[in-house]
Amino acid sequence: MVSSVMKYSCILIDHDDTAVDSTPSIHYPAHLEQMKQLGREHDSLSLEDWFLVNYSPGIQRYLAETLKLSEEEERACYRIWRSYTTRDIPPFFDGFLEILTEFRSRGGRIVVVSHSESDVIARHYRAQTLVPGFFPDRIIGWEGNIDKHKPNPWPVFSVMEDYGVSREDILVVDDLKPGIEMAVSAGVDSAAAVWSHGIPAIADGLSRLSTYTVPTVASLGDILF
Repeated sequence: MVSSVMKYSCILIDHDDTAVDSTPSIHYPAHLEQMKQLGREHDSLSLEDWFLVNYSPGIQRYLAETLKLSEEEERACYRIWRSYTTRDIPPFFDGFLEILTEFRSRGGRIVVVSHSESDVIARHYRAQTLVPGFFPDRIIGWEGNIDKHKPNPWPVFSVMEDYGVSREDILVVDDLKPGIEMAVSAGVDSAAAVWSHGIPAIADGLSRLSTYTVPTVASLGDILF
């Protein structure tokens, strides 16, 4: 039974830079190593610029269209990235798991919708010790079918069918455009999580699309409760 004081009964949460602080600890170091191994260290970005590239045009387009990597180079980049994501465990943002735990205790459903791979996401949740045993109700990760990944609204519709919830019951929480655009396409509310970087250009861009702009983890709790 969902508590009557909660506006939403189901949240679809992103993972990287929403739940876990993974760009500074994993994805950005992987980028530096990729450029080093490709002999393109002159193309290495600063951490802030890496966040901006994640926002627009997105990593895949950046690699293919800006850096113009060959298929072989792209495969090498994936292998390097995968070596980092399967080796290191990023920290969850302070208070995030506690909010999820409270949301679940009031009857809420928690679904992860991410462009990271499902096994990596599951590993992060199983490794965390802040809230022992906590695990999402479902993980929708990157499995290679672009028709089922953000910004396609399929994850929202799948959750609606699985859990019998309506559009009004759902809040999408994401730090990048694909997740917010997914919410807009599906007709559900969204919260732009900008606590991981605090970059005004990203926050301003997301605020034009999202229902809420959320500067801190605590302020997400204010929305949910």
